[in-house]
Amino acid sequence: MRTFVRVAESGSFSAVARDLGVGQPTVTRHVSELEDALGVAVFSRTTRSISLTEEGRRYYARATEILRLVEQAGQEIEDAKTEASGKVRISCSAFFGVMHLSRLIFAFQDRYPDIRVDFVLTDERSDLIRDGVDLAIQIGPQPDSELRLRPLGVAHQILVAAPAYLARRGTPRSPEDLSGHDVIRRTSVARSHELTLLDEQGTARVATFTPRLRVDHGLAAREALVAGRGVSPVPRWLVDDLLRDGALEVVLPEYRCAPLPLNLLMVPERAEIARVRLLRDFLVEQISGVPGVEPVPRQ
Repeated sequence: MRTFVRVAESGSFSAVARDLGVGQPTVTRHVSELEDALGVAVFSRTTRSISLTEEGRRYYARATEILRLVEQAGQEIEDAKTEASGKVRISCSAFFGVMHLSRLIFAFQDRYPDIRVDFVLTDERSDLIRDGVDLAIQIGPQPDSELRLRPLGVAHQILVAAPAYLARRGTPRSPEDLSGHDVIRRTSVARSHELTLLDEQGTARVATFTPRLRVDHGLAAREALVAGRGVSPVPRWLVDDLLRDGALEVVLPEYRCAPLPLNLLMVPERAEIARVRLLRDFLVEQISGVPGVEPVPRQ
């Protein structure tokens, strides 16, 4: 079953053989024995590619769930031997993970040296159950799901631009001025043609514009800002170092953007496993060290 799942996910018998340190005939035999036991083909094979059959797709969905439960059972036994050991798998967006979460992971392992961490960086929303992820940090509104959600806080957003851009195009004095400026927007952000800004009294002002540049990654937005390509609303943690160095300036500082929720998602069945709980609590404790993140007040 494990071999089948690996082949289904990689699309290659030879790649799985290399990963497992066995010969390709062994992998082929495992899949053939599974097909014999099921009485159906789980893969459609050609000389150039393999793909799951309809029966294979149904079996894959069940197999991943079964293997997750088998792993969980073994890990619970391991937990019974020692609280601070074993493996935790955590995922988050690439730019937040590289810039901020990685150092928290390093500090966590310094505190708990026997806990192994699989650190998954992805800009797609993880399917925690399918991907075997214990914890996921996600930014922005969350759809309803069966996952357990722990709010970490909110990430404050600011409007920024490079000094060279402002010298060339002028500094906006009101939200309405943004309609005449080059605006950089991230495609992952909903309603990218407008921006709601709140004044000091909390009154909303909506600025509309046609984005001159749209990017699908936070680091690309960061590079575009430094290069003077325009103005952009970004989480403060994405550009805090650039603000300190003077590479960027805050635009319309008397206005604020709506903050983004920062949440920790967990698979309910795994949330109370000791090492998962330790990492969860550590992140809740340390998240205030991330620039522009306002943690949830302690109860």
